[in-house]
Amino acid sequence: MNMNPYLDVAPEVAAALRENRPVVALESTIISHGMPYPQNVETALAVEETVRQNGAVPATIAVIGGRLKAGLSKDEIELLGREGAKVTKASRRDLPAIVARGMNGATTVATTMIIAAMAGIRVFATGGVGGVHRGAEVTMDISADLEELAMTDVMVICAGAKSILDLGLTLEYLETKGVPVIGYGTDELPAFYTRKSGFGVDYRVDSPEELAKLLRAKWDMGLRGGVLVGNPIPEEYSMDPAVINKAIDEAIEEAKRLGIRGKATTPFLLAKVKDLTGGDSLSSNIQLVLNNAALAAKTAAAFCALSR
Repeated sequence: MNMNPYLDVAPEVAAALRENRPVVALESTIISHGMPYPQNVETALAVEETVRQNGAVPATIAVIGGRLKAGLSKDEIELLGREGAKVTKASRRDLPAIVARGMNGATTVATTMIIAAMAGIRVFATGGVGGVHRGAEVTMDISADLEELAMTDVMVICAGAKSILDLGLTLEYLETKGVPVIGYGTDELPAFYTRKSGFGVDYRVDSPEELAKLLRAKWDMGLRGGVLVGNPIPEEYSMDPAVINKAIDEAIEEAKRLGIRGKATTPFLLAKVKDLTGGDSLSSNIQLVLNNAALAAKTAAAFCALSR
């Protein structure tokens, strides 16, 4: 384990890593910026419990008081939930200032990957990954998550890219960066709230063991960087694509009208889509995160088994 001087690894997480037991990293932006309180805290604790039920140790990741944290206490999760959007949404560029100033930060996919890799955690479950925003050919609005996937050795299990993005351009960007995009039990990239997007993945995989072998082969060959796994939302929670796409189009138009851009874009769009769908999108969001946490725990266990 890389004992970075700015990093605190929770005792339970450190013990699991020492003993080659499975650990799953979890992000904290979903707590502070993804859902209202108290649902955000309830969901965070439910995701941790799902990881445990599937045989792994959860490591929710954040920055607390300027310390990089791999594994949070219930009090720390509660703090992030109560503070909500007042907590800084921290991507790679924000970490130096947040740490130097002793601030709290909720980690995006990119920063969760960074801190997970520092701690020696190889598998990470999230909701959806960032990507290339619609209109990026003009705005250059491309998520730092994609760059992180190209260079940081962590597998990211998600429900695909959020359908507020340009999914075709997101896949093109990942291809350029050499990031394998894997469909779990599907030949298509899932579109977060819906199971299908119309865009194909690089490879289909049908078991956690296959995912673990792919990961092991990649890194054993010295091919640095992550792997993106699209795990479709369970059928019973999948939303009608026509309903969700109409809501997304309306939300994007409002964001343009209000001049919302940069890292404020995704939280605004998700909140607006939740309002437009009468809260159905929030229920779907919670279920897909739980589904990803279960697959990540099984994959982490399979990956550890390859090293025994």
